Amino acid sequence: MAINNLESSINQKIEQWLNGNYNDETKKSIQELIDKNNLEELNDAFYKDLSFGTGGLRGLMGVGTNRMNIYTIGKATQGLANYLKKTYSNQSIKVAVSFDSRNSSPLFAQTVADVFSANDIYVYLFNELRPTPELSFAIRKLGCQSGVMITASHNPKEYNGYKAYWNDGGQLIAPHDNNVIQEVNALSINEVKFDKNDALIKKIDDEIDQLYFKELVDLSLHPDAVSQQQNLKIVYSPIHGTGITAVPKVLSLWGFTNVHVVASQATPDGNFPTVIYPNPEEEEAMSKGLEEAVALDADLLLATDPDADRVGVAVKNHEGAFQLLNGNQIGSLLVDYVLKIKSEKNQLQENDFTCKTIVTTNLIQEISSSYNIKCYEVLTGFKYIGELMTDLLGKENFLVGGEESYGYLVGDLVRDKDAIVSCAFIAEMTAYYKSQGQSLYEALTSLYLNHGFYREKLISLTKKGKSGAEEIKAMMDRLRTSPPKTLGGNPVALVKDYENSVSIDQLSGAKETINLPKSDVLQFITSDGSVVSARPSGTEPKIKFYCSARLPLDSPTNYKLIEENLERKIEEMMSDILQ
Repeated sequence: MAINNLESSINQKIEQWLNGNYNDETKKSIQELIDKNNLEELNDAFYKDLSFGTGGLRGLMGVGTNRMNIYTIGKATQGLANYLKKTYSNQSIKVAVSFDSRNSSPLFAQTVADVFSANDIYVYLFNELRPTPELSFAIRKLGCQSGVMITASHNPKEYNGYKAYWNDGGQLIAPHDNNVIQEVNALSINEVKFDKNDALIKKIDDEIDQLYFKELVDLSLHPDAVSQQQNLKIVYSPIHGTGITAVPKVLSLWGFTNVHVVASQATPDGNFPTVIYPNPEEEEAMSKGLEEAVALDADLLLATDPDADRVGVAVKNHEGAFQLLNGNQIGSLLVDYVLKIKSEKNQLQENDFTCKTIVTTNLIQEISSSYNIKCYEVLTGFKYIGELMTDLLGKENFLVGGEESYGYLVGDLVRDKDAIVSCAFIAEMTAYYKSQGQSLYEALTSLYLNHGFYREKLISLTKKGKSGAEEIKAMMDRLRTSPPKTLGGNPVALVKDYENSVSIDQLSGAKETINLPKSDVLQFITSDGSVVSARPSGTEPKIKFYCSARLPLDSPTNYKLIEENLERKIEEMMSDILQ
């Protein structure tokens, strides 16, 4: 029976779920929403199907086509299985499956394994939760054609997600992502094969761990610095996630003997009881670690998100107080450290390269250029860095790269951001600078003295539900058709529209083609090099504004003054955008 005030297409989907091949618990949950006349929840749960964004499939857990549940998971996996069988016809297909600490993650991972096996696909299923980068590593090591990681990364506890990977260990990119979605959309629930074949599911864990850890340790650039500073005092928090299975072990194998795990956040728990959001980008999520770092007078605080592909960092600033570094600062330090040590050891090669996303600080480009190393720019989403690594394999050497959202990679063991290797390198980097009589914060200041003080800030506006999605679209349409003339008192010199693949000089009107895949991103670049990028999130109900400004820094004593000036400048730029 149709529910008043809901569109007919939504009513049709609700009827299909109430009368279709769904379990009684699911139907009961839908009926309860109907009985309570919860139109807002019904509308949001059924108004669209979950689709692949920059991080794959991600959404709230619950009933409906726009929710994460065994049926949306099952359809996604059946669609992926169908596409794999078409792509690798007459071949035996292998996949790897892992999961994080979120509620329902083990159930969803088992569902994925069941559906794959029911389609005669061999499955390597991690026996227990493991980090996302280890899943990427396993795909490559085990010769798999695909893989799936069940995680919602750093989203709130109500969310879960489904990251699909290709044979290179990188997340699905075009045309594979679009082709899989076409397969998924063509399916009815009755076509999903849920009846597993246990003979085709192999549980894995320790054997992959050991291979992964060993090859990570082999990446170390300066073991002598670690030996000199092996008692470097490190505080680490996995924020109730998968990092606990890898980070302490890898730091130990790397040579660090003084690692303190934050006990209150050490146990994997999908309710994330000590934080509001399990996101190391948020100061609140880092607060427990900061308390322990202060109490222990530590040298370094590290914290990883639930699937351990992002890492947050805190170090002592010029006043001796602990300060959180942002993703652009961490990424810049890592790039400079890798290039510096390789340069000192005469290990840099002509075909080496670094990589960053278009919304990540231009300081990484400046650093790379200072070492005569090429720096590539790709669209937002680490999958594009992974894609470039694969495309250039055998022709150019990837050294290090990252994105402003706290995701980095050193070396080419995986094709996704890796907080495990990042933690090890950040610790090694801290040990190196300490052996040189410098703190990590002083090393950052040196970068600013050499290349200019870069300040970046991310402003996110949350717009939930269908109306929110419409509001975000209207905002992007307005910025596209009526771009701002000035930002922070400086004229906008260049507008880059990645959706329409065009860069427009605002003074001459000259146009250049942007040779990247189409993406709903706008960049406004002022005459003094400041940048504001506008981008709807692919994984959350948000529109994000990435702001970057730069001023020269002539002395460490002026650090605070320049920082305050840049903060004001960014506020003015955002005010102009939002007007």
